[in-house]
Amino acid sequence: MGLVSAKEMLIKARKEAYAVGHFNINNMEWVKAVLIAAEESNSPVILGVSEGAAKYMMGYKTVVNMVEGIIEYLNITVPVALHLDHGSFEGAKACIEAGFSSVMFDGSHYGIEENIQKTKEIVKFAKERGISVEAEVGSIGGEEDGILGGGEIADPKECKMIADLGIDFLAAGIGNIHGKYPENWQGLRLDVLKQIQDITGNMPLVLHGGTGIPNDMVREAISLGVSKINVNTECQLVFADATRKYIEAGKDLEGKGFDPRKLLAPGTQAIVNIVKEKIDLFGSKDKA
Repeated sequence: MGLVSAKEMLIKARKEAYAVGHFNINNMEWVKAVLIAAEESNSPVILGVSEGAAKYMMGYKTVVNMVEGIIEYLNITVPVALHLDHGSFEGAKACIEAGFSSVMFDGSHYGIEENIQKTKEIVKFAKERGISVEAEVGSIGGEEDGILGGGEIADPKECKMIADLGIDFLAAGIGNIHGKYPENWQGLRLDVLKQIQDITGNMPLVLHGGTGIPNDMVREAISLGVSKINVNTECQLVFADATRKYIEAGKDLEGKGFDPRKLLAPGTQAIVNIVKEKIDLFGSKDKA
């Protein structure tokens, strides 16, 4: 199966009260690991790519070609969307032209009027090509690939204004942050999420910063309309931890243990394992 828009998988998730995992990719190992986990779990999946990660992987077209090649090589049968994460106006257009099947335009750092105007342009450009669109209201806290967010709480009325522009799913700041959550974190503003759900109707909602949110809070967010959950930091942490253990155990010094195919294997398997755990938590297992 080739790349698909994220629209249909998220409408189904919203209707059946589960969430589809969006897992950010950083290289070939990440793509392979996430796709294997999704296929073995019979789950739809969204591969997220930040503009910084795309640059690291030698551009949007290279990412598209790599992902499509791996899907074909592994004979992946579950629905897979390739999605730009926190895209700029120019980045979103470039990804659509390069062959991404879904984009996020993050206009949350603009005033609401400019956010509306730019989002409308991206929606028009994307819809002509069958590409799904995510937009954001209220910046997500923390930092992701150099993009800083202040952790604003979204205004439900502004969420309604953006939701009515023809987007397919909406990210709203509800106290969530990118990266590790601090010890004094106050938790998700589920009361605000409920208000956003009430005012936007059946719009699939997106929870960014999925690493470190307690499982019961994740489940409650899903019950309040969250249909897509983004995970990045957690995959990076388990990859780094498994790789560190391999080297600290001296395995890179044994025989051909320095071969990158062996050196990176434990970290890759760690990503497979954590993605499967998240798929179970989000409820998307066997929903392909």
